[in-house]
Amino acid sequence: MSQTSHSSGTLRDQLRQMLAVLQDERHALAGLDLDVIMGTAVSKEGLCSMLEGTDPAMVDEECRGLLDAARRLNEVNRQVRNLIAANVSARLDTLTGSASLYRARPAYAYAGSRG
Repeated sequence: MSQTSHSSGTLRDQLRQMLAVLQDERHALAGLDLDVIMGTAVSKEGLCSMLEGTDPAMVDEECRGLLDAARRLNEVNRQVRNLIAANVSARLDTLTGSASLYRARPAYAYAGSRG
């Protein structure tokens, strides 16, 4: 097997692993399984490290499809994480009766309002 086909095969395998991890993350988010969510974060970080520095010439049509699928799934997972965070914020606001308690204003917003 040539170096190019071996590298493409390795890249495909890594992208398939990333898709599997993102699927696991999606299921963990749906079940609010913190242990699996944390495990997938570690796995994603490791896979990103392996993918770092990959020669773009190694990205064939199949890899492009896997990359696109991974991007879409990662975006869905990000949106789910944001919805969960918003839900937690809303519940904390309800419990405290004060929405501003858990919403710190960034310093630049304050600086911009003094002008």
